[in-house]
Amino acid sequence: MWILFIVLGFIADRITKIWATYTLLGKKDIEIISGYFTLSYLENQGAAFGIFEGNFILLYVVAGLFTVVMLVYLILKKQKSFLMQFSFGLVLAGAIGNIYDRILQGYVVDFIQWHYLDKYYFPTFNIADTCVSIGTVFLVIYFLKEEKNGKNKVPVHNK
Repeated sequence: MWILFIVLGFIADRITKIWATYTLLGKKDIEIISGYFTLSYLENQGAAFGIFEGNFILLYVVAGLFTVVMLVYLILKKQKSFLMQFSFGLVLAGAIGNIYDRILQGYVVDFIQWHYLDKYYFPTFNIADTCVSIGTVFLVIYFLKEEKNGKNKVPVHNK
């Protein structure tokens, strides 16, 4: 099931980035909610939300290793939990989507921009970043749920 989430997330990311490139590159921003939500083309050479900009080697190595470790974990553990598969699938979809852009273009296309009037701008992002963020939130929920059910507790050995 996790493969489906990866594929759907990756396709959604690719389609929206292609759309953003053809619709927004070199053109006026599209204001969706005046003063709050805009679609604006940006070539991001950093990681999610623009952090580590210019550190290409670090980004490639960390993102690549992270992706491989998650894939190996999913394959070896054969997780049956829908929440775990959904979480990992979204995180991997986002990671793969942005790695794909970095390798082919040297940058990631970002275009979603939330802001508060002209006072505060949240870093511009894309669907891949959204997948990673949502997947991470659900992953935390999964582990908290498992902890509550006693499935992640480390056994204590009394002497």
